[in-house]
Amino acid sequence: MAEIRRIRIKPPSEKVTEVNRLVTPGDTITSDSDYMRGHGTYFEDTKLLASVAGVVETVNKLIHVNPLKTRYNGEVGDVIIGRIVEVAQNRWKLDTNSRLNSVLMLSSVNLPGGELRRRSAKDELNMRKYLQEGDLVSAEVQSVYGDGSLSLHTRNLKYGKLGQGMLVKVSPMVVKRSKTHMHNLSCGASIISATTDTSGSVPS
Repeated sequence: MAEIRRIRIKPPSEKVTEVNRLVTPGDTITSDSDYMRGHGTYFEDTKLLASVAGVVETVNKLIHVNPLKTRYNGEVGDVIIGRIVEVAQNRWKLDTNSRLNSVLMLSSVNLPGGELRRRSAKDELNMRKYLQEGDLVSAEVQSVYGDGSLSLHTRNLKYGKLGQGMLVKVSPMVVKRSKTHMHNLSCGASIISATTDTSGSVPS
Protein backbone atom coordinates (compact mmCIF):
# COMPACT_ATOMS: atom_id res chain seq x y z
CA MET A 1 0.00 0.00 0.00
CA ALA A 2 1.42 3.34 -1.04
CA GLU A 3 2.38 5.73 1.75
CA ILE A 4 0.22 8.83 1.96
CA ARG A 5 1.92 12.04 3.05
CA ARG A 6 0.15 15.15 4.16
CA ILE A 7 1.50 18.35 2.70
CA ARG A 8 0.56 21.66 4.28
CA ILE A 9 0.25 24.38 1.68
CA LYS A 10 1.23 27.78 3.02
CA PRO A 11 -1.23 30.49 1.98
CA PRO A 12 0.28 33.12 -0.32
CA SER A 13 1.52 36.29 1.34
CA GLU A 14 -0.50 39.41 0.95
CA LYS A 15 0.89 41.59 -1.80
CA VAL A 16 0.84 45.34 -2.02
CA THR A 17 -2.28 45.55 -4.13
CA GLU A 18 -2.56 49.32 -4.32
CA VAL A 19 0.38 51.60 -4.85
CA ASN A 20 -0.28 55.32 -4.26
CA ARG A 21 -3.17 54.46 -1.93
CA LEU A 22 -3.90 56.54 1.14
CA VAL A 23 -3.12 55.03 4.55
CA THR A 24 -3.42 56.15 8.17
CA PRO A 25 -1.19 55.18 11.13
CA GLY A 26 -1.62 51.49 11.97
CA ASP A 27 -2.97 50.46 8.56
CA THR A 28 -1.53 47.23 7.15
CA ILE A 29 0.40 47.82 3.95
CA THR A 30 1.51 44.24 3.30
CA SER A 31 2.38 40.97 5.04
CA ASP A 32 4.80 39.91 2.30
CA SER A 33 8.23 39.44 3.89
CA ASP A 34 9.94 40.10 0.55
CA TYR A 35 9.41 43.85 0.91
CA MET A 36 11.79 46.17 2.77
CA ARG A 37 10.73 48.84 5.24
CA GLY A 38 11.15 52.48 4.22
CA HIS A 39 10.42 55.71 6.08
CA GLY A 40 6.88 56.07 7.39
CA THR A 41 6.53 52.32 8.03
CA TYR A 42 7.28 49.74 10.74
CA PHE A 43 7.06 45.98 11.25
CA GLU A 44 4.70 44.36 13.73
CA ASP A 45 4.90 40.56 13.78
CA THR A 46 5.01 39.74 10.07
CA LYS A 47 3.06 42.76 8.85
CA LEU A 48 4.36 46.05 7.51
CA LEU A 49 2.27 48.91 8.92
CA ALA A 50 2.07 52.64 8.27
CA SER A 51 3.41 54.95 10.99
CA VAL A 52 2.14 58.17 9.39
CA ALA A 53 -0.86 59.27 7.35
CA GLY A 54 0.13 59.49 3.72
CA VAL A 55 0.46 57.81 0.34
CA VAL A 56 2.12 54.42 -0.18
CA GLU A 57 4.91 54.34 -2.74
CA THR A 58 7.27 51.53 -3.76
CA VAL A 59 10.72 51.57 -5.31
CA ASN A 60 11.48 48.00 -6.39
CA LYS A 61 11.02 46.12 -3.09
CA LEU A 62 11.29 49.18 -0.84
CA ILE A 63 8.01 50.53 0.55
CA HIS A 64 7.67 53.98 2.08
CA VAL A 65 4.85 56.34 2.99
CA ASN A 66 4.98 59.97 1.93
CA PRO A 67 3.28 61.94 4.72
CA LEU A 68 0.41 64.26 3.84
CA LYS A 69 1.80 67.01 6.05
CA THR A 70 5.48 67.62 5.52
CA ARG A 71 8.03 70.37 5.04
CA TYR A 72 9.16 71.17 1.52
CA ASN A 73 12.48 69.54 0.56
CA GLY A 74 13.87 71.53 -2.36
CA GLU A 75 15.79 70.25 -5.35
CA VAL A 76 17.78 72.15 -7.96
CA GLY A 77 15.47 73.43 -10.70
CA ASP A 78 12.32 73.57 -8.55
CA VAL A 79 10.01 76.53 -9.14
CA ILE A 80 8.99 78.02 -5.80
CA ILE A 81 6.89 80.82 -4.35
CA GLY A 82 8.26 82.38 -1.18
CA ARG A 83 7.63 85.37 1.05
CA ILE A 84 10.39 87.81 2.00
CA VAL A 85 10.94 87.66 5.78
CA GLU A 86 14.24 89.53 6.12
CA VAL A 87 16.44 91.91 4.15
CA ALA A 88 20.08 91.27 5.09
CA GLN A 89 23.48 92.21 3.68
CA ASN A 90 23.52 91.41 -0.05
CA ARG A 91 20.65 88.94 0.34
CA TRP A 92 16.99 88.41 1.08
CA LYS A 93 15.68 85.59 3.24
CA LEU A 94 12.45 83.89 2.20
CA ASP A 95 9.96 81.59 3.88
CA THR A 96 9.44 78.72 1.41
CA ASN A 97 7.86 76.23 3.85
CA SER A 98 11.26 74.56 4.21
CA ARG A 99 12.96 73.60 7.46
CA LEU A 100 15.22 76.65 7.05
CA ASN A 101 14.68 80.00 5.34
CA SER A 102 15.84 80.17 1.72
CA VAL A 103 18.35 82.73 0.45
CA LEU A 104 18.09 85.03 -2.57
CA MET A 105 21.37 86.83 -3.21
CA LEU A 106 21.45 90.35 -4.62
CA SER A 107 23.67 89.02 -7.43
CA SER A 108 20.95 86.46 -8.31
CA VAL A 109 18.17 88.92 -9.21
CA ASN A 110 17.47 90.99 -12.30
CA LEU A 111 18.13 94.68 -11.87
CA PRO A 112 15.35 97.09 -12.94
CA GLY A 113 15.21 97.26 -16.72
CA GLY A 114 17.17 94.01 -17.05
CA GLU A 115 20.49 95.86 -16.79
CA LEU A 116 23.51 93.54 -16.74
CA ARG A 117 26.36 94.80 -14.54
CA ARG A 118 28.10 94.20 -11.26
CA ARG A 119 26.07 94.98 -8.16
CA SER A 120 27.34 98.06 -6.36
CA ALA A 121 27.08 99.46 -2.85
CA LYS A 122 24.26 101.67 -4.14
CA ASP A 123 22.31 98.57 -5.21
CA GLU A 124 22.73 97.16 -1.71
CA LEU A 125 21.34 100.36 -0.19
CA ASN A 126 18.36 100.17 -2.56
CA MET A 127 17.53 96.51 -1.86
CA ARG A 128 14.21 97.39 -0.21
CA LYS A 129 13.21 99.25 -3.37
CA TYR A 130 13.51 95.96 -5.27
CA LEU A 131 12.04 93.59 -2.66
CA GLN A 132 10.95 94.17 0.92
CA GLU A 133 9.51 92.20 3.82
CA GLY A 134 6.13 90.68 3.00
CA ASP A 135 6.63 90.57 -0.78
CA LEU A 136 5.78 87.34 -2.59
CA VAL A 137 8.41 86.15 -5.04
CA SER A 138 8.52 83.39 -7.65
CA ALA A 139 12.00 81.96 -8.10
CA GLU A 140 13.98 78.87 -9.05
CA VAL A 141 16.19 76.76 -6.79
CA GLN A 142 19.78 77.33 -7.90
CA SER A 143 21.54 75.09 -5.37
CA VAL A 144 21.09 73.38 -2.01
CA TYR A 145 23.46 74.26 0.84
CA GLY A 146 24.96 71.62 3.10
CA ASP A 147 22.50 72.41 5.91
CA GLY A 148 19.54 71.88 3.56
CA SER A 149 18.68 75.55 3.00
CA LEU A 150 18.06 76.69 -0.57
CA SER A 151 19.83 79.21 -2.76
CA LEU A 152 17.39 80.87 -5.19
CA HIS A 153 17.62 83.01 -8.30
CA THR A 154 15.23 85.17 -10.34
CA ARG A 155 17.52 85.90 -13.31
CA ASN A 156 14.90 84.70 -15.79
CA LEU A 157 12.31 87.37 -16.61
CA LYS A 158 9.47 84.93 -15.85
CA TYR A 159 10.48 85.03 -12.17
CA GLY A 160 10.38 87.91 -9.72
CA LYS A 161 8.00 89.82 -7.49
CA LEU A 162 4.35 88.78 -7.71
CA GLY A 163 1.72 91.49 -7.79
CA GLN A 164 -2.04 91.12 -7.77
CA GLY A 165 -3.52 87.65 -7.70
CA MET A 166 -4.60 84.80 -5.46
CA LEU A 167 -2.41 82.51 -3.38
CA VAL A 168 -3.58 78.96 -2.67
CA LYS A 169 -1.78 76.76 -0.13
CA VAL A 170 -1.61 73.01 -0.75
CA SER A 171 0.57 70.16 0.49
CA PRO A 172 3.93 69.97 -1.35
CA MET A 173 3.31 66.29 -2.08
CA VAL A 174 0.31 67.00 -4.34
CA VAL A 175 2.41 69.14 -6.70
CA LYS A 176 4.44 66.86 -8.95
CA ARG A 177 7.73 68.06 -10.35
CA SER A 178 7.47 68.68 -14.08
CA LYS A 179 9.16 70.61 -16.87
CA THR A 180 6.45 73.29 -16.84
CA HIS A 181 5.10 74.94 -13.69
CA MET A 182 3.76 78.09 -15.32
CA HIS A 183 0.53 77.97 -17.31
CA ASN A 184 -1.32 80.69 -19.23
CA LEU A 185 -5.09 80.21 -19.29
CA SER A 186 -7.41 81.29 -22.09
CA CYS A 187 -9.27 83.55 -19.65
CA GLY A 188 -6.19 85.76 -19.36
CA ALA A 189 -4.86 84.49 -16.03
CA SER A 190 -1.56 82.76 -15.34
CA ILE A 191 -0.99 79.95 -12.84
CA ILE A 192 2.27 79.07 -11.11
CA SER A 193 2.15 75.57 -9.61
CA ALA A 194 5.08 75.86 -7.23
CA THR A 195 6.71 72.79 -5.67
CA THR A 196 6.47 74.41 -2.23
CA ASP A 197 3.10 74.45 -0.47
CA THR A 198 1.92 77.48 -2.45
CA SER A 199 0.44 77.99 -5.90
CA GLY A 200 -0.30 81.41 -7.33
CA SER A 201 -2.81 82.71 -9.83
CA VAL A 202 -2.11 86.14 -11.28
CA PRO A 203 -3.56 88.24 -14.11
CA SER A 204 -1.58 88.10 -17.34
